[in-house]
Amino acid sequence: MGMTILSAVLLTLGLCGMIGSLTWVLSRGNRNRLTRLFICCQASIVLWIISELLILFSESQTQYQISYLIGNAGISCFGPLWLMLTAEYAETSQKTGEALNLTLLISLASMLVISTNGMHHLYYSVFEAGRVEYGPLFYMFQLIYYICIISGFVLIALKHKRKQERINKQSVLLILSAAIPLVVNTLSITNVFHSQLRLTPFIFGLSSLLLIIALGRYGLLNINTIAMRDTIDNIDSGVIIFDANNRISYQNKYMEGLTFLHGAENAEQFIHAVSAAADQDVPAHFSSAEIRCGDAYYSLKQSDCKDIIRNTVARIITVTDVTEYHEHMIAEKQLSLEQERNRIAQEMHDSAGHTFTMISALARLLQSDVQAEQLDTSGMLEKLTEIDGLSRSGVTQLRCTINNLRDHAFMSSVTQAVQSVMTAIRGIETELCVQGEEDERYQFCIREMYDNCRETVTNTMRYSNADKIDIILKFLPDRVELHILDNGNGCENIEEHNGLRGIRARTEKLGGTVRFMSVANEGFHTSIQIPIKEIQL
Repeated sequence: MGMTILSAVLLTLGLCGMIGSLTWVLSRGNRNRLTRLFICCQASIVLWIISELLILFSESQTQYQISYLIGNAGISCFGPLWLMLTAEYAETSQKTGEALNLTLLISLASMLVISTNGMHHLYYSVFEAGRVEYGPLFYMFQLIYYICIISGFVLIALKHKRKQERINKQSVLLILSAAIPLVVNTLSITNVFHSQLRLTPFIFGLSSLLLIIALGRYGLLNINTIAMRDTIDNIDSGVIIFDANNRISYQNKYMEGLTFLHGAENAEQFIHAVSAAADQDVPAHFSSAEIRCGDAYYSLKQSDCKDIIRNTVARIITVTDVTEYHEHMIAEKQLSLEQERNRIAQEMHDSAGHTFTMISALARLLQSDVQAEQLDTSGMLEKLTEIDGLSRSGVTQLRCTINNLRDHAFMSSVTQAVQSVMTAIRGIETELCVQGEEDERYQFCIREMYDNCRETVTNTMRYSNADKIDIILKFLPDRVELHILDNGNGCENIEEHNGLRGIRARTEKLGGTVRFMSVANEGFHTSIQIPIKEIQL
């Protein structure tokens, strides 16, 4: 009786230890696969310990059968669950993890043999109240469980060998938590160590203390590692890792969804699959690449992982869907084209359209003059002169617009913008004088300087009958100046209409000033000054 009480006390202590480790894990709130497998392993041992307590106080055959059935349920599940746990801990490939799920069939087969033992007596050769003798199938399944547990030890060791690192303390404690009960149970089954005490379940309870140490002090089931893996597994980009032998050791869910990569098991097959899908040669050691698969675009980046002695131990390739970026680029390009069409249409309407309308109106007036009974020769010559001026200014405006379409390089500096206007002028001598050095401080007014210079030259060609235009461009520390002088007719009174008002509006918008000066028969002078200090503020 005293031995029974002592066994019950030891088993209760073991049960408390197992429940304590379970409580510890559950309190951390982790719900990933590694944690779930750990809980299942612990729960299988709890079932075993509970069955041992029930066996101590069983009296009838039925009570013994129920107690042993509960214990066998825990024992048959522990080996396969342990192997699955260590495979997840060792970060084996997904295919390996899925294959190991089939080991639960061992547990199912074991329970089937145990539940039908009364028909064949191969698991328990003798099963009576207070007397149990084992049969050949018992030892066969025990051997299978041992193989599962030892295979788990090997997987943990291979993990550290693969990463070329020393085995850490959490791995040592995890191995010991299963190795110590395994050794004690082996000694008990083989009668090397014989005792009336139920030691194996108690030892499992003590091993739970090792697990608590591994959990609490050495970060087993560390939430940061778990969170990192869960995060990578659920990001909207593919991540695939190749080990030192170029085999796939990990790929997240996004990568599994890329159908054109299905079947690739190593780096060579991966590159071949990518090249085939993109219909282009992708080099094996690329750093970055972009491919198109059907209507989708993917950006690939590759990097190496090195150990402390700079040896490459793994390669990581990320795959990101950049289709939306390309769609935005196409939409932006279409928008830019539409804006350019609208700008050209507006420019043609404002300048060339107006010019040709004026030419048409003058041509109709000339037609009326020709049909008149008395010809007004001087009036007709005046209209022809005006048509000539309008035609030349219209051609200049068209050339400016065409140059704008052909090359936007002139928009990189004020000087080039002014030179662009001058190259469009025909039939009038032009000269440009640039004073000072232009730099990036003056770039804010390139467009306005171009439009102002073009409008001024167009007015000269339309109205002045000039044969020379001088342009002076000054880059001063605090401002930029543009002076345009012609030797045309000039005028006594300057009236600002659309053209001159546009020049003034553009200049004053930038905080500058403009002056129009003219004397009859002494040409026309346009002076524009735009400060740069105010703009910089």
